[in-house]
Amino acid sequence: MGRILGIDYGGKRTGLAVTDPLQIIATALETVPSSELMAYLKKYVNAEQVDAFVVGEPKNLDGSDTDASSLVKNFLVKVKTEFPEMPIHLIDERFTSKMAVQTMIASGTKKKDRRVKGNIDKISATIILQDFMSRQH
Repeated sequence: MGRILGIDYGGKRTGLAVTDPLQIIATALETVPSSELMAYLKKYVNAEQVDAFVVGEPKNLDGSDTDASSLVKNFLVKVKTEFPEMPIHLIDERFTSKMAVQTMIASGTKKKDRRVKGNIDKISATIILQDFMSRQH
């Protein structure tokens, strides 16, 4: 069994999270500049067995697309081209950034570290991945 990679794609940065090889626990992995994401994913997939990608899908409260939806759709086209055999699952990412900040507060993260957007992106990716895993079980 391989890992599942969670992706919180953004215009500037992308938060990444990954499961353990038994797909039990989701852990924050990295925040990567979105312009370097494909190279990072290729390198990671060559180094680790990855069974699937889980990508956060931006939605408005009413379920309609957001301004970021087209960015994610363009990213998905690139992923499907680069990794044609890789299963890709979409998970509604509404409220994940707010949940990430609340998680950081609850865990005692200093205010200075909560302002670092990359930290929020990694935790958002972890929440997206954990949500996917919960739905699978």
